[in-house]
Amino acid sequence: MSDYLIVGGGIYGCTVAWQLAKRGASVRLLEARKIASGASGGLGERGVRANGRDLRELPLMRLAYPLWQRLHADIGGETGYRRLGHLDLIEREKDLARAPAQVWLQNQQGIESELLDAGELRELEPKLSENVIAAIYCPNDGVADHSQTTRSMAQAAEAAGADIIEGARVTSMQLNKGSVRSITAEIAGEQADFPIGKQLILLSNAHIAAFVQGELAVQLPVWRMLPQVMALEAGRRPPMTHLIGHAHRTLAIKALPDGRVMISGGWRGRWDEARGRGRPIAEQVEGNQQEALAVYPSLAGLAVDEVYTDRAEMLCIDGIPIIDYLPGADNLLVGVGWSGHGWAIAPAVAMLMMEWLLDGERPELLAPFGYSRFG
Repeated sequence: MSDYLIVGGGIYGCTVAWQLAKRGASVRLLEARKIASGASGGLGERGVRANGRDLRELPLMRLAYPLWQRLHADIGGETGYRRLGHLDLIEREKDLARAPAQVWLQNQQGIESELLDAGELRELEPKLSENVIAAIYCPNDGVADHSQTTRSMAQAAEAAGADIIEGARVTSMQLNKGSVRSITAEIAGEQADFPIGKQLILLSNAHIAAFVQGELAVQLPVWRMLPQVMALEAGRRPPMTHLIGHAHRTLAIKALPDGRVMISGGWRGRWDEARGRGRPIAEQVEGNQQEALAVYPSLAGLAVDEVYTDRAEMLCIDGIPIIDYLPGADNLLVGVGWSGHGWAIAPAVAMLMMEWLLDGERPELLAPFGYSRFG
């Protein structure tokens, strides 16, 4: 029996497992497929970004910055973390009008931010379109290799004493007097029961909503989406040197270490029921590429090398995650709804979740993410 049983082998599951195990807790983690096989893995890199985040997440990002800097040393594994700086590009006067308020807000929260005019901006990014008139700059933002980081974190958790079992798909849980006593998982076609000593932590992304609806009759205001991630071929040196976002375009751009250009930002794929996975939509691929060309015209002529829409993510109705215990099970902690709001703050949130699990008191910084906010 493990005191803490975690479901989900993404960045949150692996980091919470590491945090608990290195403090001497008995931890087991179950992953339905392979570590980093979901939203915490896949093509390219993820932004370690404070710029433009929800106000409620900025204190978490301030806490996460130094954690990312030393994460490689702390876990003894590669993360691919690089501090590049993030530019949120502005083309419209109405977006420029609100930019000083955004800069002020972020600086108030300890996030170093600056509004750059066109001239200052082109000293950093000379190949931008002339239509870009300004940008909000966060020099401490960066990127990390999400697949590499998650696998390194899993290895660190195991080295600290956590038991990680891949290929274990959780199908049900057993309650007694308002507490989860055990869960059942399917492993290689067989059913296996796992008793729980103290706490069950559900961090299994797209699995969670249907699971708690069926087991607890608790509805979570989240839904699945299939984000599109694409890479342009490495035909010539990428024109950008920073992590790029945009005030009104559906766009995020990164220059990858292999010379390719990663383009994403919110375009979607479509679920293919017959194949049991997401598939790209030609119009979405074309639209995302055109958005990138609008701000970096020199990308013209680079062919699309890869496109993926097979890593499901979860969106929450008010845009930020749910991190809380749920009605009907007093020892069940969930974290869900991370899409666009989870990766960069993961080291900080996982550390706070660990403290909550061990101490029994919710950290103040996690209070805005409670389930009770929905009434």
